[in-house]
Amino acid sequence: MRRREGCPKHMVMGPCGGVREDGGCEVVGEPCVFPTPATWPAPVPGVPPRRVPLILADYTADPYSVPMLTTVAGTLAAGCDAVLVGEHQNRPDFPPVLLASLLQAAGARPWVTLACRDRNRIVLEQELNGLRQLDVDAVLCVTGDARARDVRPDVTQVFDLDGPRLAALAASAGLTAAVPETPAAPPRDLRPGRLAQKQRAGAAVAVLNHAAVDTVTAFMAGAAPAGVTIPVIAGVAVFTDEPSAAVLSGLPGLELDPAAVRAVLAAPDPVEAGIAAAAREAAALLAVPGIAGVNLSGLGSARGYQYAATLKAELGRRIREGHAA
Repeated sequence: MRRREGCPKHMVMGPCGGVREDGGCEVVGEPCVFPTPATWPAPVPGVPPRRVPLILADYTADPYSVPMLTTVAGTLAAGCDAVLVGEHQNRPDFPPVLLASLLQAAGARPWVTLACRDRNRIVLEQELNGLRQLDVDAVLCVTGDARARDVRPDVTQVFDLDGPRLAALAASAGLTAAVPETPAAPPRDLRPGRLAQKQRAGAAVAVLNHAAVDTVTAFMAGAAPAGVTIPVIAGVAVFTDEPSAAVLSGLPGLELDPAAVRAVLAAPDPVEAGIAAAAREAAALLAVPGIAGVNLSGLGSARGYQYAATLKAELGRRIREGHAA
């Protein structure tokens, strides 16, 4: 498979989730060179997840801090089924295998993100084999957002692989490959087919970027006809103050209702209002046919990582209670 000429991420299996509303590339602004999803040639057998979490929660803590990791992981584990370990261009942390090991020791079940931006194929293979030895539940295989020009300009971006090709590598290594998809990114009507191609590449579960319930409903309505049979986890935006809402806004492909944000921030108790709003959104998403779980997405609060973890744990408990009722 050959890279598509003109893609700054060297993608073969595009488009990525960073396509802007006008159809432009998130990196260079020119029209995306993938007007339609690329086709995966021959199906790769996926490794089914041992269990799909009803409640997956974004893990966020001070980087390179084992005490903070232990505290946050233990707090999240009390209210959530698994934690999603992200990768951020401006917040490097311990290597994924070490992070997974530390999180397991703290009592959490890590879903570990591997991004192609900063690792060549050999290093990705090393990480996959290390995660296989740890028997992690899943690896989220992403191409990765391009590094902003003001973030470590001395660092070379790699992009040896893209997300779907990494998913195929993960599945071939015996790991459950999870993949992202972005229902709100153009071309919206082709996004279900894009997920179907990732499934052909070996993906066994999908995690959606947060989007409005109506957008997710429309996406899932097109998923089955496109051939998607894998379980799908929907994103729930968690915010309780202006900084945590800002983190979830303004990025390509992410959809946040401005009216919902205003209502939470104007409430007498924004923390309670934010938790309640996220719980309602989770209930609505879990009622969408094909949605198997939710991902508590975002920072949650600007009042510290430990405090934010307590909010997500409480939200997880409320979602579970409501779902069981």
